[in-house]
Amino acid sequence: MAHLELKQVKKSYGDVRVIHGADLTVTDGEFLVLVGPSGCGKSTLLRMIAGLEDITEGDILIDGERVNNVPASDRGLAMVFQSYALYPHMTVYKNMAFGLENSRMPRAEIDSRVRRAAEMLQITDYLERRPKQLSGGQRQRVAIGRAIVRDPKIFLFDEPLSNLDAELRVAMRKELSALRHEIGGTMIYVTHDQTEAMTLADRIVVMRLGYLEQVGTPLDLYNRPANLFVAGFIGSPKMNFIEGMVAAGGAEGSTSVLVGTNGIELPFTIPASPGDRVTLGVRPEHLDVSGAGAGDFDVKVDLSEQLGGETYFYATPQVGEGMPQVTVHRLGQQLLARGDLLGLKLRPAQVHVFDSNGTTIHHGVGDT
Repeated sequence: MAHLELKQVKKSYGDVRVIHGADLTVTDGEFLVLVGPSGCGKSTLLRMIAGLEDITEGDILIDGERVNNVPASDRGLAMVFQSYALYPHMTVYKNMAFGLENSRMPRAEIDSRVRRAAEMLQITDYLERRPKQLSGGQRQRVAIGRAIVRDPKIFLFDEPLSNLDAELRVAMRKELSALRHEIGGTMIYVTHDQTEAMTLADRIVVMRLGYLEQVGTPLDLYNRPANLFVAGFIGSPKMNFIEGMVAAGGAEGSTSVLVGTNGIELPFTIPASPGDRVTLGVRPEHLDVSGAGAGDFDVKVDLSEQLGGETYFYATPQVGEGMPQVTVHRLGQQLLARGDLLGLKLRPAQVHVFDSNGTTIHHGVGDT
């Protein structure tokens, strides 16, 4: 295991800055996930940690040692790539043993490490096969096994499950989680899939346009997002955003917000003045359904998805022109048809509020 520090790490390609001063600490044994949309810089940051990309400014330290100029092969790290990067002409055994052979490790030690990793990953029966004879999930296990046998200080994963189908991704996610607890190593994992991030991580780093927007545990980010971007990125389906304006004349200890033609009374105060534009954020599971006219505002159902044990429906607020569609999650089977009118009520304690710059000015409480 190892301790990693990034100190004001920056990366530029010519005049284009792609990483803007990343400060980050990864502790021994931690599973850290870098998540964000395509092009946010997460893979670039991982490759700089690995030594596959030079850094423009700042420092990278592993166990307190500055490694900016240390070659990738000497950093004691192991990387698992999205493309598996297996040698097609070699057997599974040879693919896993190749790096150890190049380091002139004794044959008996190589064999012991390969067979132990193969048993751990349940690929012992495939050791004499070649990659083309394996499924996508089996190839990914081989790629992970090749990393395990090196006994690295830190494991680096660059979107390792993105080439797998949905069912296999779920299965591999479970296997990675179990493997992490068996190995106990420090792991840094890159993905654009926030479900992977939520289920695997001890902590998540949310990135956007080369900036680290927020770092925290999965539930910290879900319950206390720092801004609109994090609130909209973490959670599936995403948080609903409802535009409004602070109204005058709210009761003491409360805030009145005008949403379209409807007023919504929130039982808390916010650092805003009458006339200020705000955005209310509410998770799909934090909206209650009532009859038309009995909620905070009415909606017209556009689409209903019945999943047996739960229902999602998508609806347009009937409070003025241009209001964005909202998503509602309900447990059980809700028989709804396109065009149905319903009332929606926000659960006040679980409403988040963002100012006109997108910064959180009030956190709702999470589920208890």
